[in-house]
This record gives sequence, structure tokens and C-alpha cells, in this order.
Amino acid sequence: MEQFEVPSLVPADPNGNTTDLLVERVKLTPNAPLFALPRGGSWEDVSAAEFHRQVVALAKGLVAAGIEPGDKIGLMAKTSYEWSLIDFATWFAGAVLVPIYETSSPSQVQWNMSDSGAVAAILESADHFARFDEIHPELPLVRNVWQINLGDLDKLAASGADVPDEEIERRRQLAVGSDIATLIYTSGSTGKPKGCVLTHSNFVELSRNSAVALREVVAAPSGASTLLFITLAHVFARFISVLNVHAGVKTGHQPDTKQLLPSLGSFKPTYLLAVPRVFEKVYNSAEQKAEAGGKGKIFRRGADVAVAHSMAKQKGDSIPLGLKLQFKLFDKLVYSKLRTAMGGHVEYAVSGSAPLGPRLGHFFHSLGIEILEGYGLTETTAPATVGRPGKTPIGTVGPAMPGVAIRTLDDGEIEVKGINVFKEYWKNPEATAEAFNDGWFRTGDLGSFDKDGNLTITGRKKEIIVTAAGKNVAPAGLEDPIRSNPVVGQVVVVGDQRPFISALITLDSEMLPTWLGNNGQEATLSLEQAAKNPAVLDEIQRAIDAANTKVSRAESIRKFVVLPTEFTEASGHLTPKLSIKRHVILKDFATDIDALYADAPTQGIPLG
Repeated sequence: MEQFEVPSLVPADPNGNTTDLLVERVKLTPNAPLFALPRGGSWEDVSAAEFHRQVVALAKGLVAAGIEPGDKIGLMAKTSYEWSLIDFATWFAGAVLVPIYETSSPSQVQWNMSDSGAVAAILESADHFARFDEIHPELPLVRNVWQINLGDLDKLAASGADVPDEEIERRRQLAVGSDIATLIYTSGSTGKPKGCVLTHSNFVELSRNSAVALREVVAAPSGASTLLFITLAHVFARFISVLNVHAGVKTGHQPDTKQLLPSLGSFKPTYLLAVPRVFEKVYNSAEQKAEAGGKGKIFRRGADVAVAHSMAKQKGDSIPLGLKLQFKLFDKLVYSKLRTAMGGHVEYAVSGSAPLGPRLGHFFHSLGIEILEGYGLTETTAPATVGRPGKTPIGTVGPAMPGVAIRTLDDGEIEVKGINVFKEYWKNPEATAEAFNDGWFRTGDLGSFDKDGNLTITGRKKEIIVTAAGKNVAPAGLEDPIRSNPVVGQVVVVGDQRPFISALITLDSEMLPTWLGNNGQEATLSLEQAAKNPAVLDEIQRAIDAANTKVSRAESIRKFVVLPTEFTEASGHLTPKLSIKRHVILKDFATDIDALYADAPTQGIPLG
């Protein structure tokens, strides 16, 4: 067993709650911009004082509508300014928000609302309302349903004009640190979603300590800013939004990832929050654009130089003159263009949900963007670890956050204890008891520490594949490098109790036409046609061969099949944070998996 603990950097406040973070921010910098709203091609700032005024007004509307302290309110909406406005207004009214993924099915919405006992719902669009209306009769506790796109937030604020300021002040101070701040349901990658009770202390103590530990990120000399595009229904972005309010970071929102690059160009954030798939897409898009312009070789050479330069810097080696000159050349030809595409001011990015891969980490580092990988779960209010600027080796998820202790058991399982760990599963004492080991939260993930306490995630305990020969294989080590290929959408490694390891592959429908055109193929091929295309199969085989060089032969992928479909949230195969639902995929594609092993040769060949 190994254990590392980082003491809190800020004294605990057991009576503090999330509303204090906004009140304190207004006292410190009332006129500084805290949010920015898209207005055509530009952005309109919202000061801390103005945000607070709008929060109080909406809280008064909730009170006037009959919302009582402790009441649960469901929220289904895309990432937006209104999301954070509702979040803080709910807290100021003394109520509890229950986030619902805006892609949720009616049955999922019904479960979150009924299990939580929610008495009201705030929905963004007519589509959300239609899904909710389908299950509304099954929710007798729900008294109010408001729709953002119909202007209901403004109507609510207007209806609360007669509620006195003193009532909002009284309500906002009712909660203490140990009280429930929000009820977030797990994404349900396995089994029925469980409601995680996150307390006010989870958010307050973690925000205050993170602001100190990540000072370089959230307190940039010229003013820190970020553009959120990950769903706020997930704890990862939700925590960052609260941290930003505490730290005074200006926050913009762009829920449409297809509009992400133009928004980055106009907003010009200083740091980003993203999942590895976003960085993979940025890299792959740039590479394929260079390829289409006849500069593919230049881009790839530039990428190799960037990685070599970053690796040399991390090791502390003296950088050879030749590498310095090449780096300077490619900075003009390649790196500067990518920096500009991302707004030109991004210095840091926080990445989570899956391993990024050292090559991409080093590549972006040479662009002047330090990617700080983090690790955490809903149950840990997101970050249990995060890399520290200028201190954390690329390829690790960094050390424990201040106020957090992390240990690995003899079998490698990671356990967490500290200010970020949730209180309990809602109305589920059996699951709560099972989740803890003598006060430590069992993550189910596997990892190891370096000598400085930096954690590396090696897999998920329940996902370890045991082949027929008894070889233990962690799928992530193979899946992550293959998925970084531009034509690959998702990868699922299989082989439990089988004679060898195989893989299910899906194609990336966004990148596929560009790749096909760049490689002399018909760009309009359907997924089904592309799944049988020899050039596509050869490209995937190259990606698999490269991944196989990083593992033993017993762990290597011998056969694969390209599926003529995609794994999506809508298909039920991905969670909202784009993690694969492995057990669902194994069940739904059992026939394809069986076909891989029909002949069970000692050396397999790709299946078209």
C-alpha cells in the first residue's frame, strides 16, 4: 500500500456554504467581469455585482413560486450563462439543484426527478419540455415546470419583486458545510444511476484550496478567463464554474462544439477545460487540414520536433542547437497557427475523464499550452488530483489536491479521503456502505504513484480482461493510443476468457471524409462502405500495430472488426462525458465479438 496526502492550504469553515463564494467575490471585485455573454461576433461582460443582482432576483422568483428550503429542482439545459445563474439562485433560495443531462431519455429524466423527490423542473427547450411532458403524469410531486427559451426566468424574476432582501439573506445562510448542496446522478455506465450527495463543504473547501494550488491558472496577471463547453450537468464542469466564481475567472459558454474554434477566436480564453477527445480532434483536424494543403509532411515533422523538444525540457536536458533551430522554424510554420486558432491566449488546459497520452501532452506543451491532467469522479466532486503548473510530469494526473489523501491498495485500487469526498448515495445506505473502506472511498480505478506522489491511472478494476491463458490486460493502455488516430471514433478491447485480445472499432464520421479525400479515396463513402475500405483497414492496422509495440505479445490485439455504426449517447453506448459503456457494448455487439473468435487462430487477421 502507498499513500500520499496534501494538507489543506486554507482553514476550513464548517459553517460556510456556496453562496458565500459569490458574496465574497462581489465584495472583492464588484465591477470586474465574472461572465461574458455572446453578442453576435463579440462578448458582453457581466460584472460580479450584476451577476449577484440577477441571482438574487431569480431566487426571489423561486421563493414567490413556493420553493421552500431543501426543495429539489431538476434542471435540464445545455451549458450556458443561465445554467450558472439558476445554480446560484437555487442556493440563494435555500433549495437543491438536481442536474439532468440534456440528452437524457424520458425514462432517465423520470428516474432522476422521482428518486430525488424534485418538486419543480427548469427546462431549456421545447424538445426538453416534450420529453418531460411524456413522464410528467408519473411525477405527482412536481408543482412547477419552467422553460428557459420561453422567457420563464425573466417572468420568475419579475414575480419575486415583492420578496424582501432579508428573506433571501436568511435563506442563503440556512445551509452549513455538511448540508446537501446538490444531488448529482452518476452517468450510469454500469447499473442504475445513483444520486451522489455533494455537500456545501465539498464545493467550498475544494474551491478555496484549488484556487491556491492552481493560482497560476485561475489568477493570471492580465485576468484569467475560460470558455466552458463541457456539459455543466457533469460535476467536472460544474465544479470549475463554482471555482471560477470564487477565483474571479471570467467565464463564457459555447455548448455547440462545432462552433468552438470561432468562439475561442473571439473570446480568447487563458485556460480551457476539456476531455482528451477534444485535444485529439484539434490535433487531427490540424493534421488533415495540412494534408489537404499538401503540407502533411511538414505538420508531422513539426509535431515530432515539438514532442522531442518538450521531452528534452521535461528531463532537464540541454536542448541541442539543431533541435532549437528546428523548433524555432516550426513555431512559425505550425505552432503559431494552432495557437491562434485556439484564441492565442491559452496557457493552460485542464483535462480529465480519460488519459490524454504523453505524445499529445508534449505536443501541446511545445505550443505553449500546458495540459494539466486531473483525476476524479462524481463522488469526489471531480478533482481528487490535478497536475500543478510547471511541476507535474506529462503522462501523470498529478498529486492529490490540498485537503485530499490518496492511497493505492496492494491490488492497485485507488482510494480517496478528504474535503472533496461525497457524503452518501441518496436513499441508498447499502451502496454507501459498499463504497467506503474504513472511511476511504473505493474508486474502482487502478493506479500507481511516482516518488513525488504523482498518480498515474492504469485502468479500471472491473474492466480488467483476463484471457483464457490467465493474462491480465488493462484495456485503456491499448484503447487510448488507437483512438487518437484521425479515422478512429472509439475502440473497445475485448478478450475476457478468450484465447487472445481483439478490438471493436468505430469510425469518426466528422474526420472520415477529410481523411478519405486526403488519401485518394471517395470522400462520400458511408460508414458501412468505409468499414470495408482497404485503405481504412490498413490505417487502423497501423494504429493497432503502433499500440501493440507498447505491450507484451500476450496483451496485443490480434484481430479487429470495424463496425458500420458509431457509439453515441443517443445509441446508449457513451456516457455524457463520452466514456464508453463497456457492458452495454459487449452485450449489443456480442455477435460481432463471437465472430472474431469463430476460428480462434493463433494469429488473427483484420475483419472487414
